[in-house]
Amino acid sequence: MRFSQNFLIDEGVADRQVSYANLNENDVVLEIGAGNGILTKRIAKIAKVIAIEIDERFIPKLKNIKNVEIINADITELDLKDIYFNKVISNIPYHISSEITFKLLEKKFDLGILMYQKEFAERLVARDGKNYSRLSVMVYSKADVEILEFVSRKAFRPTPKVDSCIVKIVPIGKRFSIDDKIFEEVVRVLFSHRRKKIKNSLSLCGLLSKEEAEKIDVADLRVEELSPEKIAEICRIVEEKNEMEKNI
Repeated sequence: MRFSQNFLIDEGVADRQVSYANLNENDVVLEIGAGNGILTKRIAKIAKVIAIEIDERFIPKLKNIKNVEIINADITELDLKDIYFNKVISNIPYHISSEITFKLLEKKFDLGILMYQKEFAERLVARDGKNYSRLSVMVYSKADVEILEFVSRKAFRPTPKVDSCIVKIVPIGKRFSIDDKIFEEVVRVLFSHRRKKIKNSLSLCGLLSKEEAEKIDVADLRVEELSPEKIAEICRIVEEKNEMEKNI
């Protein structure tokens, strides 16, 4: 299967996915992986589409749809900086879901209606439990995320081994006023040692001394017990420590 593609064939699912975006004629919609155009033709009836498609086999078919600008390129190598769009509607290639999600969140846009693998979608929206992960917290720091609909694997051809979800993503900019590098590092450390107590994770990785880590009010908890807001509080403690050390 070229480019690891599974194509949506359920017309009803396609109708609903596009309807969730509440399109109007002033919208410019980015579609990643336009494929055979099942979403493209629906979007283009209402709004302009910028369709990114890596597979040249689909370009002639997409060219027959009016109101569509086609970019024959690999989304992972494409710079979105100079491409204007205010909404995104896409069936995301599952093997690069995380990479594309964070690439999109570097841009300003109103909302995205994206199809993800069910397991990935559940990790996106998780706030505790086994699905709560580094991905959950990092995306939450940049966007509001909601699962709109579960989609059976039978809606695709070739039929994948997993079910899917339609997810709504609304970028919010930056939720926490914390240095990006510190936030990313603290989140990485905590979830890399998710079975360790917070105080042990922070001290073992050198983010705080043992004494400093023990003073945190959640020192004896584990990361899966902490809300993103509580993790942000820990990041601020690390940030303040770093600032104090710079001034010594």
